[in-house]
Amino acid sequence: MKSALKIGSVMGIPIRLHITFLLILPIFAYVFAINPYPYGFQGVEPPAIKYALSTLTAILLFASILVHELAHSYLAMRYGVNIESITLFLFGGVSSMEEMPRDPGQEAKMASAGPLTSLLIGGVCLLIYGYIIAPNSALSANPVFLTIWILGAMNIILGIFNLLPAFPMDGGRVLRAFYARRMSYIKATQSAAAVGKFFAILLAIFGILVGNLWFPLIALFIYVGASEEERSTQASVTLENVLVKDIMTKNVVTVPSSMNIDELVQFMFEKKHMGYPVVDGGSLKGIVTFTDIQRVSTLDRPVTRVSDIMTRDIISVTSGAQASDALKLVTARNIGRVLVIDNGELVGVLSRTDLVRTLRLRSE
Repeated sequence: MKSALKIGSVMGIPIRLHITFLLILPIFAYVFAINPYPYGFQGVEPPAIKYALSTLTAILLFASILVHELAHSYLAMRYGVNIESITLFLFGGVSSMEEMPRDPGQEAKMASAGPLTSLLIGGVCLLIYGYIIAPNSALSANPVFLTIWILGAMNIILGIFNLLPAFPMDGGRVLRAFYARRMSYIKATQSAAAVGKFFAILLAIFGILVGNLWFPLIALFIYVGASEEERSTQASVTLENVLVKDIMTKNVVTVPSSMNIDELVQFMFEKKHMGYPVVDGGSLKGIVTFTDIQRVSTLDRPVTRVSDIMTRDIISVTSGAQASDALKLVTARNIGRVLVIDNGELVGVLSRTDLVRTLRLRSE
């Protein structure tokens, strides 16, 4: 989600727009502009009014998707789950949560909250249009009020679509909660993911047969999402009850901040590690990695010091932390290692390699 722009906060949750959202919004506006009544503004004149109304409808649609995600997030926060952000992108919205609750009842309620909110928005809009606007000829003749009908219909479709049992969509999470009452969490995730993948294959085939490329794209999103969620859940559960101190590297190799980059490259070649804590006089100053080195040209390396390129914002865990939490941190920050610090003292380093090795061994 690095290619996302923060536009504000709701309930303390950062709201972001992904670059793909900025691409899809004009497409939705154009579709509404060329669609005939009652799903578009094709016959509206002049064209400026037509495109203004279609753009407004597209914005309101994505605003309702944001409300859909806020419903998920509100319940998640009630259950003690931290929401890092909500991002609107190509296929809708995503609430970035630290972890889904393992309690099947809580997960089912959280997953259902979004689609039910969309159905509620859709139902209210259609009732307003059907009982207030449609019977009034003056109101129904005004294309501005057609926005309410379109918004209602689209939210009904959105709610129903999200309730389909295609993991990791909302309906698929409800399905996993159903399975989790009858089997282990990993088995429940695998079963729900298998249903989601099967649904994605059917959706892709249907899209190809009818000549609509949107369906294969959505199918790809579902299939990849199901696979990633399955792997992520299996890794998290496998590392449960494993402590950082049991798998970290205790003999920490450090480098001084005064070392130049040529010396650091040679040091890395000898020690065969791609990142090192920077320590001066027993005091931890930062961490330097091979990625930092790559930003320095070959000519500048003899005169550039570790202190010039090291990262001072240290990401760390304690030795008593769960390895599964460390894995989430490494994945979320997209880093290769975290420092292990107890009471201000560096006691070890936990790398992505350490975590992957442990996963493989415990899986066996």
